[in-house]
Amino acid sequence: MSDDVLVKVDNVSKRFCRSLKRSLWYGLQDLGSEIGGRLHDGGSGLTQSSADVQLRPDEFWAVKDVSFELRRGECLGLIGRNGAGKTTLLRILNGLIKPDTGRIEMIGEVGSVIALGAGFNPILTGRENIYTSLSINGLSKERIRAEIDGIIEFAELSEFIDSPVQSYSSGMQVRLGFAVATALKPDVLILDEVLAVGDAQFRAKCYERIDKLKSRTAMIFVTHAMDQVARLCNKGLLLNRGQGQCSIAMEKVIACYENQNQSTENGFINLLEPISYFHASLEKGELKAGSILNISMKIHSKESISGYKTRTLIYNSMGVPCADSGHIPLSELRVTPLADSYALDFTIKYISLKPGKYFVSLSILGSNGELLVWSHKNYSISVVGPLGAAIDHQLLIGRPS
Repeated sequence: MSDDVLVKVDNVSKRFCRSLKRSLWYGLQDLGSEIGGRLHDGGSGLTQSSADVQLRPDEFWAVKDVSFELRRGECLGLIGRNGAGKTTLLRILNGLIKPDTGRIEMIGEVGSVIALGAGFNPILTGRENIYTSLSINGLSKERIRAEIDGIIEFAELSEFIDSPVQSYSSGMQVRLGFAVATALKPDVLILDEVLAVGDAQFRAKCYERIDKLKSRTAMIFVTHAMDQVARLCNKGLLLNRGQGQCSIAMEKVIACYENQNQSTENGFINLLEPISYFHASLEKGELKAGSILNISMKIHSKESISGYKTRTLIYNSMGVPCADSGHIPLSELRVTPLADSYALDFTIKYISLKPGKYFVSLSILGSNGELLVWSHKNYSISVVGPLGAAIDHQLLIGRPS
């Protein structure tokens, strides 16, 4: 892996105004200040933070003092709840909007898919849009002709490539955008929810192409699917109300994201009455095939949990369920009543899991079978040899030892 720093973001901030009329007026003011050379640092070239900017009435920070570096061969997982500032930051990085403070340095050729159909003219055909997009990036007609067949083949659009893009489905637009953005093997690749649309076969092709590009490209990958983040990314940045909450190891970023959403009903972990809090931890490190997985949970419930059940599902790296504990009554687990909560500890014995990486989903069901908690693929485990049986579709038992 090269040590080349391809992306450097230093104290980048962007403010917006909730009022349209005031926004237009503020825009004119800022334009006048910029023309006069008085915007931000007065032309001195010094990096500025949000602390040096006074917010005007109705303004707020969509992105605030975000900093990170990305080297060749690194993939940054940019995660956060809706409205956290992810799309705004991507648009700044892609040059679509200008930051109010801070500096951005990007080296080399940049490819991006940051919105459905972004950069495509809807009345032009797919073929014409390919020529237009690649011409903007400086490619000659001869080079485009040499690449276009491969782009069309990857996007699986040979039958529709001469139809207007406005007639394409969302999946077709994403396929075309991804094929164009990755065809030229850019130095920096920005992908926003590109794997959220499309079938499993196309996602597998995307994974394969991303894996091939990883060694020579710096990538920024945005998604709400934690299994995709865990599979593709080796660095993470969690945004919370525009601020970079942590930029550390990927596993810790995912844990921060999980904790951020535990207190919200519609977050990544769904919490329904009478449960108001849920947290789980899994045994760390690599596990040998056929060994025991230790799981600890803590829940806050406003009523007795005697009729509750828990269920554990294990998925392989392709997202296919390969182990299921079944519904286990909590009465059969080790439950420790605490002052305002319950602590649960149990083990799962599993067989026939081939060596590799797996993702674990945990759920708690109420006495009437209603789903109260669903922590979907928030946790990962690594299984090492020796191999068990030839199949990998069974879980032996799910009971405390």
